[in-house]
Amino acid sequence: MGNYYETAPVQETAVLVGLIQGNVTEEKVKEYMEELAFLAMTAGLETKKRFTQRLNKPDPKTFMGSGKIKEIDEYIKEHNIDVVIFDDDLSPSQLRNLEKIFEKKIYDRSLLILDIFQARAQTAQAKTQVELARYQYLLPRLTNMWTHLERQRGGTGTRGGAGEKEIETDRRQIRDKISLLKKQLKEIDKQMATQRKSRGRLIRVALVGYTNVGKSTVMNLLSKSEVLAENKLFATLDTTVRKVVIENLPLLMSDTVGFIRKLPHSLVESFKSTLDEVREADILLHIVDISHGEFEDHINVVNETLTEIGARDKPIILVFNKIDAYTYVKKDEDDLTEITRENWSLEDLKGSWMSKMGEDCIFISATKKENINELRDLLYERAKAVHITRYPYDKLLY
Repeated sequence: MGNYYETAPVQETAVLVGLIQGNVTEEKVKEYMEELAFLAMTAGLETKKRFTQRLNKPDPKTFMGSGKIKEIDEYIKEHNIDVVIFDDDLSPSQLRNLEKIFEKKIYDRSLLILDIFQARAQTAQAKTQVELARYQYLLPRLTNMWTHLERQRGGTGTRGGAGEKEIETDRRQIRDKISLLKKQLKEIDKQMATQRKSRGRLIRVALVGYTNVGKSTVMNLLSKSEVLAENKLFATLDTTVRKVVIENLPLLMSDTVGFIRKLPHSLVESFKSTLDEVREADILLHIVDISHGEFEDHINVVNETLTEIGARDKPIILVFNKIDAYTYVKKDEDDLTEITRENWSLEDLKGSWMSKMGEDCIFISATKKENINELRDLLYERAKAVHITRYPYDKLLY
């Protein structure tokens, strides 16, 4: 019998680094690091340790203070860590200095998200958008890339004037590539716009929300179709459109990419064409994970992104999802008693402060299929109102 060898790839390990600035609380930073760990897991990395430090502002050379940098360096060398991930964007010089110190792969938040998007892009549009965002991210960091290559080669002839010339050549090539990708995206945008026009006069509904809040699961319930629904960040990159009929009213429903805190600006820019489904929608279903401790922050992030893409003035139905997992702790410091889900009926939620966060609020559990018929009824009423306003001669249909 022959020998058998383990051929499965070994999972890379990572440490996470976060800076605490201003009035940000330790609790908030813990939440941010949880999200960063989830991003790392989605990228296939195993988080081994988290490091945080409170500073008034980032160190211009190494982002963190020298003592913390030494502590991180000792840990990654002792435990043979593969990747160091920072929760904020690093400047090109910080990136270069940290690579020299740690001699490991350095990721900042934007690069990590770009990697995840690149791995999950399926269609030509998504692949082009991610490639464009990646080149826009890399352009100001070319010097660091060349320093890294010089260290790998270890020879002469790559430094000084020759290296600088090659950097300039690379910069020009990347700028040309960016121009080409932008042209390709414009062509794809035209095709997508033609597709949207060909859908006729159906009312359009777009699902929006923070990443991993259950948008695809809600989409599956309302459209009675199977859209990929995973417990991973950015499971949906390409917009999925389904025809939905509620009572006698046909709708077009689209599930879009989830938003996230500190989404790289280059990604927001390049994905604006994908988010045309949101901009051109008649009604937005804003899905919120009410069981998440930071759901109010998530609502704000989504609203800010909607404002940035020019879609904040749409009629919005605020859908609080995952009520089956919801718990609430009293904010009175003298009362440490936890109020659990069992103490909160649907009527309690309807009468809570959360129900006043938007003009239309509804509470559901997509996985338990709780209150889904009520969501359908509300969506029907709002869609019917839009339809009658736009096509008043169709009133007799209702």
